[in-house]
Amino acid sequence: MNYCEGMREKIGNAPIIIVRPSVAILNSVGEILLYQYGGGNWGIPGGILQLNESVEECVKRTVLEDIGLKVNSLSLIGVYSGAEFINKVEGSGDEYHTVAIGYICTDFENEICPDQNQSIKAQFFHLSQLPEDIDPFIKSQLKKLKF
Repeated sequence: MNYCEGMREKIGNAPIIIVRPSVAILNSVGEILLYQYGGGNWGIPGGILQLNESVEECVKRTVLEDIGLKVNSLSLIGVYSGAEFINKVEGSGDEYHTVAIGYICTDFENEICPDQNQSIKAQFFHLSQLPEDIDPFIKSQLKKLKF
């Protein structure tokens, strides 16, 4: 059982704060790796911080498990929080207040090998040819960074 599931058992669907490290992975030709989980919006890889794990370890673990890439180095680009990061899950009513921590990575190994058991798609996109169904926050941040 992961941290969020354990907390939900104790507090029901009351608001909880989660830390979500994420990474913009850029290949040698300047394309960005985006992934799509279960047919939702495209975004950048990331996960939810577990107990006894650093944010960097979380990013590396999640990218390896979900996409098959071994992340070697990370550069912090920002920490994001506030009202736009409050999510309420339809059906359950679970409420999450997210603290997102963003990194950039250009140093990675292996080939993309998405976890098919989780219905994950992953591919590199040229920054001028991003998919239309990209997460709006990610799209706005990519424009600001001007890689």
